[in-house]
Amino acid sequence: MLSGLGFNDDVVEAAWSAGLGLHMLVWFGFDGGDQWRRRREALLSTLRWNTKAKFVTRVVQFGSEPLYDSVLSPDDLANEIYSMKDELHNLNIPVTISELAYGYQKNGGAEQVMDAIDVIDAHMLPYFSFQASTAWNAWPLVTADLNWFVQNGQGKKIWLSQNGWPSKSYPGVEPNSPYAVADIENEKNYYQLLDSKCEYFKYVDGGGVGWFWHIYSDSQEPGYGLYDYSGNPKFYFRPRTSC
Repeated sequence: MLSGLGFNDDVVEAAWSAGLGLHMLVWFGFDGGDQWRRRREALLSTLRWNTKAKFVTRVVQFGSEPLYDSVLSPDDLANEIYSMKDELHNLNIPVTISELAYGYQKNGGAEQVMDAIDVIDAHMLPYFSFQASTAWNAWPLVTADLNWFVQNGQGKKIWLSQNGWPSKSYPGVEPNSPYAVADIENEKNYYQLLDSKCEYFKYVDGGGVGWFWHIYSDSQEPGYGLYDYSGNPKFYFRPRTSC
């Protein structure tokens, strides 16, 4: 998941070379400003003029968590989605937002946004649930949010985009449950839990559920990386790609 700054062309080239797809993000930031409009235009420029971009870009998303953070009203956010869809119409690139189930729920379901998006990029962060304990016990928390998206998602494809369990707790990444455990073992167990549910994800309405690891290294966001600060894998990770 990548935000629209000045490196978009480099990212497209890297994805092309590696045979990967991109969920490109128009990032709203943290300060409530309108810099996201510049990021939007930079990303659009790459998508229009880089001849490889449309082949590796799986979706363009607004985020992160614009409904939860109340960055725009649901009506204004829906209008931005429709505007982006118009811009990308000839490229056949879907548009969505990157959001928690709760972000929709706190806005009465935000049906106008759900109507506007093409696919669902769902945040799955069960560590922050008030019922969280260990990663192995997180499946009911995952399915509670996933079922909400299935029931309200109009049959649209679902991805778990911002997805994980932290290996450490610190200010800003603090649990809402006194029983939630943040360590490397639980981070590993969370992804093993998802991998063990391949058959379940495969048959969810909308064409199945895809998921990925959204943080490469702890140097990018402490606790969430596959790699530690020294660039070493925190544990062995080889999820199934079919089942």
